[in-house]
Amino acid sequence: MSDASYRDAIFSTPLDRVASFSFDERVVACFPDMIRRSVPGYGQILAMLGPLARRHLRHGGHVYDLGCSLGAAGLALAGQLPVDAFRYTGIDLSPTMVERARQTLKEECPGHDMTVIEGDIRHQAYDASGMILLNFTLQFLDPTDRDAVVARLFEALEPGGVLILSEKIVADDEQDNAWLVERYHDFKRANGYSELEISQKRTALENVLVPDTLTAHHARLARAGFSRSLTWFQYLNFASLIAFKEA
Repeated sequence: MSDASYRDAIFSTPLDRVASFSFDERVVACFPDMIRRSVPGYGQILAMLGPLARRHLRHGGHVYDLGCSLGAAGLALAGQLPVDAFRYTGIDLSPTMVERARQTLKEECPGHDMTVIEGDIRHQAYDASGMILLNFTLQFLDPTDRDAVVARLFEALEPGGVLILSEKIVADDEQDNAWLVERYHDFKRANGYSELEISQKRTALENVLVPDTLTAHHARLARAGFSRSLTWFQYLNFASLIAFKEA
């Protein structure tokens, strides 16, 4: 990657008013560090994309990566699969993210068929695809838009295709949820975030990142038409699901 990636210090100084979180230039500049220190299990989820694609994607099949940010999922797939094993399309709403992702994938994966486009996943015209990745993206959409998006992705999937959905979650039980949140804050403290950073970022994300329960996610996937879905990974209040479309 040509552009330098910096340590996340966006919320390290006291702010008179904490603005709502957005994927602006400051976030893009430190995004790899931010997500590594803020999302439990992110590396493990990326590491499993190759094995999941080998198992569920036909050779040469198409993969969508929605809310692709800097293209980390594309890099993970390219690092584990042959050049002719898949075709990749990343979509992101942030022009800065898109520009960086294009540059990175071009430099790191010159032989792979990889495209990144700027767009809103709610209004995208989708081609048939064998695997769709929705990693920590649905949570940023208005809750009233989520069912329609998942239903459109089900329609775009080829028979036998899979949707990988990774999200921050809320526990059904209030006491369990409070425990998970506190342990998540412990995770962030262990990764060097201060109490001020934890507090201010939580304020910035309020009403921007609105998580669902796992129960709600599985119910939404069923409503969209998926024959089955399961939670294949969970680390504290972060989880990844896989949903299957019947062949």
